[in-house]
Amino acid sequence: MERFFWICFAGALGTAVRYLVSLWAAQRLGTNFPYGTLIVNVTGCFLIALVMSVALRVPAFPTNLRFALTTGFMGGLTTYSSFNYETTRLLQEGSPRLALVNYGVTGLCCFAAGVCGLLLGARWVRP
Repeated sequence: MERFFWICFAGALGTAVRYLVSLWAAQRLGTNFPYGTLIVNVTGCFLIALVMSVALRVPAFPTNLRFALTTGFMGGLTTYSSFNYETTRLLQEGSPRLALVNYGVTGLCCFAAGVCGLLLGARWVRP
């Protein structure tokens, strides 16, 4: 039950951060492109890979903390459903080029961020 509580608590924090990043991105970068979703998805891909890389190499890493950070916080922070909706909306609004850019940039950046997180975690914690 304790793990469940920490996952839910961290998920709420991740959701709050996602909302605040989306507001910030809309104010600073505009609303013609889903910058906020791109930022949280790339950041989340990096962070989940980093946390898992470290957590799986450090035997003393608390299991509840790993679940709270990955399933909870990163689960609340990132959102494929928003990415899918915003990309589809760009298509519906007659912007297939922006939809393709969003799809490609998100896919490549999230993959690269995940690889970077794994490499950094492996560098921090060596067996």
